[in-house]
Amino acid sequence: MSNLENRYDFILLFDVINGNPNGDPDAGNLPRMDPETGLGLVSDVSLKRKVRNYIELAHGDEPGHSIYVKDGSILNEQHRKAYLKIRDGDDSVIKATKLNPKSDDEANKLRAFMCEHFFDVRTFGAVMSTGINCGQVRGPVQMTFAQSMEPIVPSEISITRMAATTEKEKKERVEGSADDERTDNRTMGRKHLVPYALYKAHGFISASLAGQTGFSTDDLDRLFTTLSVMFESDRSAARGLMSTRALIIFKHDNKLGNAPAHALFDRVSISRRGPNGDKVPIGSPEAQQLPPARAYTDYIVEIDRSDAPDSVEIIERV
Repeated sequence: MSNLENRYDFILLFDVINGNPNGDPDAGNLPRMDPETGLGLVSDVSLKRKVRNYIELAHGDEPGHSIYVKDGSILNEQHRKAYLKIRDGDDSVIKATKLNPKSDDEANKLRAFMCEHFFDVRTFGAVMSTGINCGQVRGPVQMTFAQSMEPIVPSEISITRMAATTEKEKKERVEGSADDERTDNRTMGRKHLVPYALYKAHGFISASLAGQTGFSTDDLDRLFTTLSVMFESDRSAARGLMSTRALIIFKHDNKLGNAPAHALFDRVSISRRGPNGDKVPIGSPEAQQLPPARAYTDYIVEIDRSDAPDSVEIIERV
């Protein structure tokens, strides 16, 4: 493993076909949307969850690749492991409900333990000051909400369940269907989906913060690999077909960077594909006359490499 010596910025493009990429539990699990523009949203937390799930699946048995925030985990028990290590198995640590570092040196050792053992802590950072206090870590990798390229129009689909939950429910449904030839105990439900949408998220990797958490070049390679394939191991009926379509990476030649991130991101343009294969600006009157996009091939993705800074390398993956 070697230390990270370069700043990175990246764009992640992914799409969904007949699925709900990130339902909002406060809105009946409707796909998340910008209420002013109608553009679809996928939260950064959702994307990080997929990274965590893939790392645990692919590398969970390897030292240093445990996942701190995972389903069913008790965070304070993860913190307790750090105290047991730093305090050489002190019995008082096992029963304690609250613990705090005795010195700045111990606080640094506790944070270092958490970064060393948990991939997501040294990647995304964590607030670990809950009762059994391991402090806070600011992670070198940050991501924005993903936003769809065009407004989405979610569909609500009716679904049925044929099985009854209990014997009582079955009896009630049979009795209630006395005047109906169907006695299959169907229960009605709803399912929300987006017919098609292409989403774009931005990411940032700080080499300076990577040095503080121990995020290495090996971790970086695993992160980029994960972003490329993470949807392949995260299938569900609710999410439909989700796929990473492009990962465009901007590698600076030093830790602080050689160009503003937004200027580099502006070099990536996405247009609708016209009937003759020509580029049609998204949101233009001409684009509004086109049929709704239903595939990645309905878009044209281009990278403007002209006059790009020599100190920034543009890398395409996927």
